[in-house]
Amino acid sequence: MSTVTAPDVKTAAELKDQSEEYRLAVEKIVISHAVNELHGARVFDEPAISLAPTPYAKWLTCRVAMEEYHHHVRFRALADEIGVSSERMDPTVKRPLSIFEFELKTWPEFCVIKAVADYAEILQVEDLLHCSFHPLRNLARITMPEEKFHAKFGKDFCLELIQAGRGSEVQDALNRYFPITPAFFGSSNSKNNEMFRRLGLKQRSNDEMRQDFMGRVTELIEKDFGLVVPQLH
Repeated sequence: MSTVTAPDVKTAAELKDQSEEYRLAVEKIVISHAVNELHGARVFDEPAISLAPTPYAKWLTCRVAMEEYHHHVRFRALADEIGVSSERMDPTVKRPLSIFEFELKTWPEFCVIKAVADYAEILQVEDLLHCSFHPLRNLARITMPEEKFHAKFGKDFCLELIQAGRGSEVQDALNRYFPITPAFFGSSNSKNNEMFRRLGLKQRSNDEMRQDFMGRVTELIEKDFGLVVPQLH
């Protein structure tokens, strides 16, 4: 990867003064987050409210859904501020991530999704904490505590199911969902990722983040849950 001095862009207004490549890279990241936060809330978080087994679980799931929708609202507001058209955020134009194609049917599935997929999201947000485009850096700092809460939500409710003798349901959900999650990080030779790192927008390669994810989730499944890490396809 070629070495260049990454810009240090402190406001959304300053983006217009950057190179076309830099502007395009920022727009790609903002669009991706806006589209996927909205789609995830629609297909997983909001439907899970009806699956939650108790009023307490429903209340917390409502909070998760509210926060996920708010993540979209924040990224969408930034998209508007930097002049991204609504058409570019249409899911028929910018396709949501494949991890959202999983058909949610049960409460254990949702708990596993939060415990596993939100770890992946934490890693993505971590990578923006030192972003050269400060508005994205600021959004990451605001979003990170909520993403950590969502992962803890999933872990806690998975543990509750396991302690109630329903570990086999958690394992089954893991067996079906976990193998599709590494694709969340994109391809090993992603030209976009190379561009993001070169411009200081991201810090790590897709493979570095994927490896970190696999290590964290393996520890979660084996050490915390006492279950088996599913084989990847």
